[in-house]
Amino acid sequence: MSQKKISRKEFLQGTAASAAGMMVAGSLGGMMGQFTTLTAMADEETVEFSAFFAMSGSEINSDNEIAAMIAEQTGASCDETWLTGQTSSEAIGTIVAGGEYPDFINGNDAMVSLYEAGALIAWDDYLEQYPNLKEMYSDEEWDKFRQDDGKIYWANVFQNSYGEDKTTTHNDEAFWIQAKVLEWAGYPEIKTLDQYFDLIESYVAENPTMDDGTEYIPYTILCYDWYYYCLENAPQFLDGYPNDGSVIVDTDTLTIVDYNTTDTAVRYFRKLNEEYNKGMIDPEFATQTTDEYTAKLSTGRVLGMCDQWWNFAYTVNDVFTQTGLADEGCNFVPLGLTIDEGMENQWHSYGDTLNNSSGIAVTTSCKNVDAAFKFMSDLLDQDIHNLRFWGVEGVDYLVDDDGLFYRTDEMRANWSDSEYQASHICNYSYFPQWLGTSRDGINAMQPSQQSSEFFSDLAEPLVACFEAYGAGNYVDMLGSAKVETGPWYPMYSYSNSMTTATAGGVAWNKMGEVKHEWLPKVVMSDDFDSLWEQYMEAYEGCNPQDFLDEMQEELDRRIAAAEG
Repeated sequence: MSQKKISRKEFLQGTAASAAGMMVAGSLGGMMGQFTTLTAMADEETVEFSAFFAMSGSEINSDNEIAAMIAEQTGASCDETWLTGQTSSEAIGTIVAGGEYPDFINGNDAMVSLYEAGALIAWDDYLEQYPNLKEMYSDEEWDKFRQDDGKIYWANVFQNSYGEDKTTTHNDEAFWIQAKVLEWAGYPEIKTLDQYFDLIESYVAENPTMDDGTEYIPYTILCYDWYYYCLENAPQFLDGYPNDGSVIVDTDTLTIVDYNTTDTAVRYFRKLNEEYNKGMIDPEFATQTTDEYTAKLSTGRVLGMCDQWWNFAYTVNDVFTQTGLADEGCNFVPLGLTIDEGMENQWHSYGDTLNNSSGIAVTTSCKNVDAAFKFMSDLLDQDIHNLRFWGVEGVDYLVDDDGLFYRTDEMRANWSDSEYQASHICNYSYFPQWLGTSRDGINAMQPSQQSSEFFSDLAEPLVACFEAYGAGNYVDMLGSAKVETGPWYPMYSYSNSMTTATAGGVAWNKMGEVKHEWLPKVVMSDDFDSLWEQYMEAYEGCNPQDFLDEMQEELDRRIAAAEG
């Protein structure tokens, strides 16, 4: 089944050209009064839906080629709009106040607000009609999405694996560093936070600028909106615990621990304060937006940061490839740091993680609810899934005699080009999708997990880095302990859904506000001990014990439910 590559021109002159002709431009055009279902397609039977996602993302062209092909095969398409200029809570608050919604919505950390506003359609009946959707989770897992009225209103579309796990990328949080910094130092073992910053300091002392004279930013931090996890939650990992997100679960005593007040938290923030006063931390960190942060990373100036892979890599890595910075070793690799040597780390959690606190939902403004659920189901059909993530056979990938998908260098370069992405690629990235193994039993559902493609797509400095550490992929670089997570994991799926209806929810909201205000001040202070004491006083004023008590109740409930 090996196959001939066809040119983009030949592709456009073929079946895709006729499909592209079906597309009609659509725009949400603001938050209020414009989220109506669109049906103005050349084919009257084709429905165009609208969607709003309360997170940053890239819009595609209205005549996107693969979107047109998907529309031709499914009878539907979707005009996606992303968060700009507001926090997710502000955006969803504006939408709820207006009472008019897109057909699909993901409110991020404000899903409960949409539910409480009566804005969402229950999934229960449609799961029986569309087995592709129901297959995403077991009955037990679907039950975890049920709200107070006993019904399901959204589904998280990430971390679902079909068949064999093929993970090569650490999609989660870590301390990241440019590969060239490790190469410069002779690929040392970096195990602790102190060693990490010692390396960055040493590199900048000898290499203060890039080749073009641009000064390096040794370390930056994203604090904007809910992305401030990049600053505040590292202590849980540095103490060797997995990402429960809002608390630590002490597995020996099965009790909730507040990672904001541990000795490790003090040491971590003290270290950031020391590095800031040495000039190692970006002086703009406290005020930069997500877009400014991403743009900064994309220049190659930033040597290190703590972040989730999905928040930067899909944009920054493509820029590195297009600009040649990847060949200079600017790609980031993760390090499994702990506060002291000799500790196991759990930065990477093996297997799927169920986050039931957010996901994609269909709204009450949708005028064709059945078609909306059918569209989500159709996107999981293998042929459509291949189109979304692999592209067009013969144009974006080839198939060898054994049925294995692969790409040429030119195809990989195209796939990372921003113009090509806007005009040709349509991932529908926040709609239902699979990781793992394709239904053909051969290929990965997504190219990033195809072993042959993973290595072929790596710049030489990354290959050298992995080889130097004996790592086969990003996950191996972390060296995380393979610990089976408890039935409570992750606890953030509960805290992310908390509202001010309970004392714990009130405390949680206040704690977030205080951390947003005080932690940047703590890092930038010229008197750490004094500022930390003031911060702790403000923090205790939030009554955090109310939150911790409620989290303990939820932990106990989850353990009891698992024990039957």
